[in-house]
Formats: sequence, C-alpha cells, structure tokens
Amino acid sequence: MNSKRPTVESLSQRTLFDLQRVSEPASRPFSLPGMLLGTSSFTAAGWQGSFYPIGMRSKDFLSYYASQFQTVEIDSTFDGTPTASTVTSWNEKTPQDFIIAAKVLQTITHEKALVDCDSEFEEFVKTMDILGSKLGPMVFQFPLFDRWKFPKQDSFLAVLAPFLKNLPADHKFVVEIRNKNWLDAKFADVLREHRVALALTDTSFVPRPWEMKQKFDLVTADFAYVRWLGDRKGIEKQTTTWDKTVIDRTSDLKHWVDVFKSLVSNSKVLKIFAFSNNHYALCRRRHNAYWTKPLARRTLRVGRTEKLGS
Repeated sequence: MNSKRPTVESLSQRTLFDLQRVSEPASRPFSLPGMLLGTSSFTAAGWQGSFYPIGMRSKDFLSYYASQFQTVEIDSTFDGTPTASTVTSWNEKTPQDFIIAAKVLQTITHEKALVDCDSEFEEFVKTMDILGSKLGPMVFQFPLFDRWKFPKQDSFLAVLAPFLKNLPADHKFVVEIRNKNWLDAKFADVLREHRVALALTDTSFVPRPWEMKQKFDLVTADFAYVRWLGDRKGIEKQTTTWDKTVIDRTSDLKHWVDVFKSLVSNSKVLKIFAFSNNHYALCRRRHNAYWTKPLARRTLRVGRTEKLGS
C-alpha cells in the first residue's frame, strides 16, 4: 500500500471541539450541550407523518431535520462517494453549526481492506471536504472478515496501524469492528496512538460496554462516538416501515446513561456523538424523545457538566 496520504486543505475542524462554541443552550429539541445526538441517515420509509410533516417535499427533509437535530450520520456514503453536487446540497441545506458524520466507502473497508485504496480514499475525503467546518467524524466500519483474509487480530493490525498513521491529521476518524475477539485493550491502544475513536456500539455483533468481560479504556480520542444499531435481521422480520416503536429499549438505555456519565466525567472527552439506526427500536422521533430525556436529566448533572457546556 502506498504510504502517501492525500494532502487536504486545513479546515476549521478545531471549532468542532471548541468548548466555547457549546456554551449557549441548544434550541433544538433533540440536542444537548456537548452531546450531538442524531440518526443514521435522515430519511426512511415511514418517517413522513411520524417525523416529517405530512406533505413535506423530500428535498426539504434535511433542512427540517437540521432544525430538530444538530448532527446526522450519512450512511449512503458507505455505498459510494457522493457527487460534489450532493455534498454541496447538504451544506446549503444545513445551518453553520450542523455537523455531518459519514461512513467511509465499503470499497475501502470491505473490498480492499485498506490495501491499494489511496485513490478512492483521496477522492472521498476531497469530496466530503466540501462541507468545510460542518464535516464531522468519518467512520471506518469493518466487517467480521473471513479467516482467510485476516486469520487473527495481529494480521489486521499489521494493515490497520500504518493506514491510521497516514490519515490526515486535521480530520476526525472512527473505527468500528465487528469481530468481538479483536475488541480488547491491544486494539484500543492502536487507535489511541493515532487519536482515532473506537465506535461504541449496541449491536448483535459485539458486546456492549457493560457486557465486556475484559475491561479496558474505551476512550481512544478526544471525542466519543456511539452507534445504536440493533439487530437488523431480527427487527426486519417484524417490520421494514419505520413509523412506530417496535422494541422497547428503555432498559438498555439506562445502561447507556451510565456509559455517558462515564464519558462526561472523563477529562479526555470533549465531545460526544451518538447516532440511532432504524433497526434499534424504532420510529426515530419517538425513540430520540425517550433517550434525550434520560441523557439530559442524568448525564449532564454529573461531575463535569461545566466541561460539556453549562
């Protein structure tokens, strides 16, 4: 793999983690100081009428979404680099304080597995840079991987470590893995060395933070990144229209409140991103309402609320 990484123009990315910028109370109903709560994509079947007003044109969805949330995770970028006009449209339809996170191409994470993918990665970063200061973390979501590809963790780390070393320093990145046997202190240390966040997930693939048998420091960057993904296959047996709550996650979210308390009280963490997928519960509007309330009540009143925005 070519060790040279794309040279990208320096962005005002520091403002994303500038605590002075979150001192004002958030006006959005699903937003908290220092915590950016959002969803994975901003539209799905069933959202009109349950989240978006009936009759709203699809071209107006993102602008409306941005009035309710301060961040979104774009999932469609996993399938391919968006056009420059698409990213420009996202930029034009959102306010200046809005943050757009995005999944990195599956060509890079799955098909080429970080090898000989410099041109694809350069094109992706260059295109997403159209967002300027609105560009948030970019997520490398890796699959389980067959044993013939990476027979053990060390085989994967031998490819991952040099790739992370050459990432552009003025951008924020996240790594999610779906091999539970690789999720340990050794893996976290590699991410920490390169200031890349470990995705904390609620999925059927890996244990959740409170379920991990081996306890280790989950904070590997100056921000935390949470993905509530759920069991896709399981929930799609019940519905593929996302207009109502299908699974009650109240009990699970109480555990997540404890995780957030720990993150808030950690002096290393300057910002928390958390995104919910349709497959977690869900009608997203109702779901976001009931996870915003406990997070607001319980998390922001512990320890270091002054750090995250009061």
